[in-house]
Amino acid sequence: MNKYYSITELTREFGVSTRTLRFYEDEGLIHPERRGRTRLYRAADRRLIGEILRGRRIGFTIAEIREIIQVYKEPPGELGQLKLLMKRVDEKREELRQKRKDIDDTLSELDNVEEACLTRLAEIGVGT
Repeated sequence: MNKYYSITELTREFGVSTRTLRFYEDEGLIHPERRGRTRLYRAADRRLIGEILRGRRIGFTIAEIREIIQVYKEPPGELGQLKLLMKRVDEKREELRQKRKDIDDTLSELDNVEEACLTRLAEIGVGT
């Protein structure tokens, strides 16, 4: 039995707009069946939308998500996809670690500036 989902069902389920699903279609990430102007989504499309949204939540770009999906469709298939995904996860993790370091460095510098301001205010006799 072929179960199809309407665009309305999927937008409600995933909390996204119809524009988002059409964008994913335009980007070649999903391929709903068309009956006239109506889009019919298969269970595979539904799973893929969930994975796309998960990828977006963890910071993957549309291009990265497309690459991961495409690797699955071609040899070496799932093995290649999993290896690529692990590589992208490592890259994203390192990028986030660097951002965290940059934020920590900036916060430290802000602390130094604040301390210098407080010291100078004390020197000129102004209370805070």
